[in-house]
Amino acid sequence: MDKVKSEALKIKNAEIQQVTDENGLDAIKVTFNSGILFATGDAEVAASSKESLNDLAEVLNNNQICDVAVYGYTDNVAFRGFTAEQSVQKNKDLSLERAVAVAQYLQTMGVNIDQIKDIKGYGSENPVASNDTEAGRAQNRRVEIFLYASQAMIDAAEAGTLQ
Repeated sequence: MDKVKSEALKIKNAEIQQVTDENGLDAIKVTFNSGILFATGDAEVAASSKESLNDLAEVLNNNQICDVAVYGYTDNVAFRGFTAEQSVQKNKDLSLERAVAVAQYLQTMGVNIDQIKDIKGYGSENPVASNDTEAGRAQNRRVEIFLYASQAMIDAAEAGTLQ
């Protein structure tokens, strides 16, 4: 994963962290300085994020035995005409749509669908900023991407054949 991390560090406007995920697995977490921003209530990938996603796709295409997880999030803005409970569900659905939109964009850039092992939407859970300001809400409308060593990568490393 050192090679993957080294390549990922070259992605424009991205923060690359070596992390242990919620399942205790080692991963490289890719987040973007401006987030992969979405307008309120929208799942279309912002044009300003595409250059960074193109860089990420290049890393993934160079490391095709690396597994990928894409997780979407929203701010906590309620939807007009919906109850609080309905808004929570709408935000959860929207966050999944955002994760799917990023995964689909990566596929258009040549990333193999089989490389993407997990796509989830978490709604407004786990905000990274306060939802009390527009700037904070914008940061919470995001997708986080985790890169994992696949079993093939682990086997190659153990055999001394990992390139």
